[in-house]
Amino acid sequence: MDIAKGDKLLMKKKHPCGSNEMLVLRSGMDFKLRCCGCGREFMIPRSKAEKNVKNVVKQDLDI
Repeated sequence: MDIAKGDKLLMKKKHPCGSNEMLVLRSGMDFKLRCCGCGREFMIPRSKAEKNVKNVVKQDLDI
């Protein structure tokens, strides 16, 4: 799965705040995500994140 910094992920499960949208702050073996609802940042293993992603919204690149 091709996920890069700045992409928004729509997750299958909701965050406890009720939002299912996450912003990717860092990608690698782990992802650092920020909840778009409450702003909480957390790290999650790549395997667990990729399993729970419903849709990836790519960032717009104006080059």
